[in-house]
Amino acid sequence: MPLVVPGINSSLTGDKKNDWVDKLLGKKLTDSTSDEVSFAKKDLPSSHRVVKPGDMTTQDHQPDRLNVHVDDEGTVRDVRYG
Repeated sequence: MPLVVPGINSSLTGDKKNDWVDKLLGKKLTDSTSDEVSFAKKDLPSSHRVVKPGDMTTQDHQPDRLNVHVDDEGTVRDVRYG
């Protein structure tokens, strides 16, 4: 039987991640506009961080924090919780 840890590998967390992947992947983050090619940072959940290449991040795990990984141009390449 697989180990189930609430907030780490629950299906709810996976569903939330998939929703954000659908909304963000391949879009540029902007300060104010959301459309087909961009997403406004103000519309991200309150517990989030944007991670750019080479950024240092803390290793603390916060299950509800959305980590948005962008490339050098600000285009979203990955979305993770933790």
